[in-house]
Amino acid sequence: MHTDPDVASVALLIGDPTRAAMLAALLGGQALPAGELAACAQISPQTASTHLAKLVGGGLLTMTTTGRHRYYRLKSPEVGAAWEALARIAPRARVRSLRASEEARALRFARTCYDHLAGVVGVAITQAMLNKQLLTADAQTYHVTEAGTLWCAGWGIDLGQLRQSRRHFATPCLDWSERHPHLAGALGAAVAQKLFERGWIVRVSSSRAVCLTAPGREGLRRELNINSLQ
Repeated sequence: MHTDPDVASVALLIGDPTRAAMLAALLGGQALPAGELAACAQISPQTASTHLAKLVGGGLLTMTTTGRHRYYRLKSPEVGAAWEALARIAPRARVRSLRASEEARALRFARTCYDHLAGVVGVAITQAMLNKQLLTADAQTYHVTEAGTLWCAGWGIDLGQLRQSRRHFATPCLDWSERHPHLAGALGAAVAQKLFERGWIVRVSSSRAVCLTAPGREGLRRELNINSLQ
């Protein structure tokens, strides 16, 4: 009698190229309509509905209805983490056009990994927080130092509230493009949210890539001594 989790059923859902493309489109953490997900996967709306129903039934997506439209999002951060883990061991996709090359470059530079920041920028911020001893790390988690507590307070981040949430507080997430960890968990999400609120990063339309703004470059240089983001 097998008592292990049914990994195979989840692998079958993610393993289909069409469904994998839809999941990737949702890694930005936002809810997207079925029509946009169909376009991302380059399939008809009717075919998309079938695949989306399987992803909802398999516990990977949730669906809400607003008027005539259905919106889908990842059910939990763990779904995004599973996709990212597979991306780290998957072969790189072949770039066949200038547009695809530019999109890949933008994703590598800065992107949302569900609700926290990944890519070159995400890794640089995490490393800077370690260098400034705002964080310390062990194999499984990050710990906020006294200096980090003061820094977070200055950014309006309530650590007590974050620690009471049901998700992990601050964990390393190995970045699939950079092969170095970035800050995930409730703290990673809070830092990313503050970067958006300050206008230091902005979302790129129809992508989970984000753009680092000029005020963002200056702010990261000033607050975290990051000078390498060009």
